[in-house]
Amino acid sequence: MALIILISTGLFILAVGGYFTMLYNGLIMVKNNIDKAWANIDVLLKQRHDEIPKLIDVCKGYMDHERGTLEAVIRARQGVMGAQGPAAMGQAEGALQTAMRQLFALAENYPNLKAQSSFQQLQERVSALESQIADRREFYNDSVNTYNIRIQSMPDAFVASMLHLIPREMYKVDASEREDVKIDFMNGGRKG
Repeated sequence: MALIILISTGLFILAVGGYFTMLYNGLIMVKNNIDKAWANIDVLLKQRHDEIPKLIDVCKGYMDHERGTLEAVIRARQGVMGAQGPAAMGQAEGALQTAMRQLFALAENYPNLKAQSSFQQLQERVSALESQIADRREFYNDSVNTYNIRIQSMPDAFVASMLHLIPREMYKVDASEREDVKIDFMNGGRKG
């Protein structure tokens, strides 16, 4: 009888230990997925940031009267490169995307620029990178959401508190990124 109790107790302890190990490994996996997703966003942002100076150089010769737009793109790019964390990155990205939309909208007013193959290739490359960045943002936010739910739900919350895991920030779109770009082609600049 004592042997059966001893074996039962041992199996119970083994099962509980295995369960907590499974919870621990699951939390670590989700936490690492967030880090991986953020690194993937960084890679694409770096690629896009490398393309922006090329795009600006191509536009400079054609858009003499659009210095403000070109400078806004350069400033916004620098802001993104210096941003730390999802909130700051989201805000800086919003400013850059607004500046880029402004640039592409103004390029419509310059038929020779639009017809140039290097501009077309760079515009397509930047647009493709934007699409990939949006996909990576979605994966990042899904990973953060899963992680935040798990560390706040029982029984994962118990293991998360032992590991001092805290909720992560979602990558949010800045309000300016949701606005339409308004162009006044008569004055060669942006309105409102």
